[in-house]
Amino acid sequence: MKYCQFFIFFSLLMMLTSCGGDNDICESGEGTPRMKIRFRNLIDNKLRKVDTLYVYADYGSGKVSLGKNANVDSILVPIRVDDSPYTDLYFKTRLNEQQSKVRVNYTTKSTYVSPGCGVKKTYENLNSQLLESISVKKLESGQNFIENEDKTNLYLLF
Repeated sequence: MKYCQFFIFFSLLMMLTSCGGDNDICESGEGTPRMKIRFRNLIDNKLRKVDTLYVYADYGSGKVSLGKNANVDSILVPIRVDDSPYTDLYFKTRLNEQQSKVRVNYTTKSTYVSPGCGVKKTYENLNSQLLESISVKKLESGQNFIENEDKTNLYLLF
């Protein structure tokens, strides 16, 4: 009987200590959103897929590779989360070609989400400049703020 009471007490204690709030996990996209970029043809302005795209970003400590993308119609690119008013992005379609440089300007707004997620940054007044045109020939603006990753913020024309 003593063992049975001990087992029940231990089980109840384990259930009480294992229960936690939902605040310890950042789920369902509550973190800082990324910028959505899609691609268009320069000639007819139709959406297109890019067979190969190399993406780089400068987050304040030098250029960082964001990887090689193959046969994609859109990409999601993280933007700087410090207090910088811009992020420099670099794109190229071939390994040995020079990179096109795009500067994305914005203003940021911080919102507290939860103890697990911390602070979420949103970006407003988005505008982009094509500083070096190699493979990217032109830019077109999309939605001028980033609250989530659903809407396209920038179109690259090749």
